[in-house]
Amino acid sequence: MGSGDTAFSYRQTKWAEVIVGGDPDPANRNKITNWARDYWDVVHPFSAPGAYVNFMMEEGVSRVEATYGANYTRLQAIKTKYDPGNLFRVNQNITPERA
Repeated sequence: MGSGDTAFSYRQTKWAEVIVGGDPDPANRNKITNWARDYWDVVHPFSAPGAYVNFMMEEGVSRVEATYGANYTRLQAIKTKYDPGNLFRVNQNITPERA
């Protein structure tokens, strides 16, 4: 399968890393969050520019665009055709094109 055959463009990637931080004590929330972000900052230069979309949270439009890569423009055109009002929107949202 080629990178344009599905929405997920990183077909050549051999593995995916998931950074998970959890602690039952809410007092440690910032500590765990900062640890996960610091870890990501260190490994990100060695990874693909995007992510696996199902692992994403609210990471911003530029990260969503990087995740879909060259497929983003095509997916945005499809989204504009079938969901121009952006009813179906969650964390990894592809926003419709603006008129």
